[in-house]
Amino acid sequence: MAIILNIETATKNCSVALAKEGKAIACKEIAEQNFSHAEKLHVFIEELLAENNLQFSDLNAIAVSQGPGSYTGLRISVSSAKGFCYALNIPMIAIDTLQLLAKQIQIENGIIIPMIDARRMEVFTAIYDKSYKQIRNTQAEIIDETSYQEISEKMHLVGDGTEKFKNTLTGDKFVFHSDVIFPSAKQMSELSFDKYKKSDFVDVAYFEPYYLKDFVLTK
Repeated sequence: MAIILNIETATKNCSVALAKEGKAIACKEIAEQNFSHAEKLHVFIEELLAENNLQFSDLNAIAVSQGPGSYTGLRISVSSAKGFCYALNIPMIAIDTLQLLAKQIQIENGIIIPMIDARRMEVFTAIYDKSYKQIRNTQAEIIDETSYQEISEKMHLVGDGTEKFKNTLTGDKFVFHSDVIFPSAKQMSELSFDKYKKSDFVDVAYFEPYYLKDFVLTK
């Protein structure tokens, strides 16, 4: 039985989930403005294992959300995952962050547009169909009134980046899911198990998060 530890810290949400055979059995997460990921992540992991009577040696793989997202958040989770994988000699799995965000809703028609806030009027975004297949590449995009004019079908918008566009993207074709704000490790369970079965692993030594944009230090 495959037991996978899933870690998601690409946004303000510090999220950790344990999964068996692709089903989430426990999750701990907290979203805070001050990005307390470095403080919370290892505590959550230790608590999850203890509460489920598991040891680190019981883990078969570790999955991490690869980005795009917060530079600091991604560094914390990837560094932790690498350390565990090295110490335990188990594989590492990378999952796209925007796909995790998209999987938090189910739709019958239209497309899903997850948006992660990249500050100002910019977001990290992509487009997925109702089966969560990516149909437009991930990009950092500045949204204005002309965005998505070429698309006529329903567009379901999720993520913390959508809130600032409610007065910009108007019309019946835009559906805002305001209850879906951050990606969660819970949605990683099925995706990471699928990759585990296919031995779709990343190189622990050379893997880098998908930052999408260069890190810029500001005052």
